[in-house]
Amino acid sequence: MRGTVPASGPADGDPYLELRGVTVKHADRTVVSGIDLALRPGEFVALLGPSGCGKSSLLHVLAGLAPVAGGALRHRGDEATDGLRGRVRVGYVFQDHRLLPWRTVGQNIEIAMKAAGVPAAEWDERIERFLGMLRVAEYRGSWPMRLSGGQRQRVSIARALAVEPDVVLMDEPFSGLDEVTGRAMRQELTRLHEVASVPTLFVTHSIREALFLADRVVILSHGPARVLKTLDVPLARPRRHEDPALARLEAETVADVLREWDLTEGPAS
Repeated sequence: MRGTVPASGPADGDPYLELRGVTVKHADRTVVSGIDLALRPGEFVALLGPSGCGKSSLLHVLAGLAPVAGGALRHRGDEATDGLRGRVRVGYVFQDHRLLPWRTVGQNIEIAMKAAGVPAAEWDERIERFLGMLRVAEYRGSWPMRLSGGQRQRVSIARALAVEPDVVLMDEPFSGLDEVTGRAMRQELTRLHEVASVPTLFVTHSIREALFLADRVVILSHGPARVLKTLDVPLARPRRHEDPALARLEAETVADVLREWDLTEGPAS
């Protein structure tokens, strides 16, 4: 991977990616309203918001899959109104794996590398390397339908990383997995990020997931999404799910989020 920031943490300095007053619309409906957000080199930022608030729409804009209706999007200080596509290599991981069922695991990754302009001479080595990193190398010649949900999502992440992206966008990639598999995948993702430190924007509606993975958590409102609050995560890496400090921080953040989302927990029944 092409990330060059040390695994000890994100670099200081100018933002890698910056949004100023970004608004996104679907037809006449506003789904994202005046978002200000910065992603620094090597940083892992989680976008935490309720279902349907516009988190995925924001990623689509960044990837160049949807237009900006208002505001400014900048990449390393330069205007990037049409998103990052064509400027840098974007690794995009969707909620579902989106593997072509009529192509093998290896062929699915080849298609992504071809689209990203990776020289064909490098395909074989990259497929072996990234499937190995995600611990699914033995399934290179398998059809996606033969894999479990967790294995397919590992392949999806390997496909995104095989293009050696400059930035990674992840849209609730573990939301469809069972708790045990999702937990293992979160641990795997932290390991990969510590190795490569590629700037990553991760969408989730899970507070624990956001705190476990991210350097910063940006809390979004109900739709149309706007930034309510940004939290720095003060937990050292590597992180453990069993860490009492994580549990305490989660409890504090849950109370914070309930207030920000104008929700209250009713009495126990």
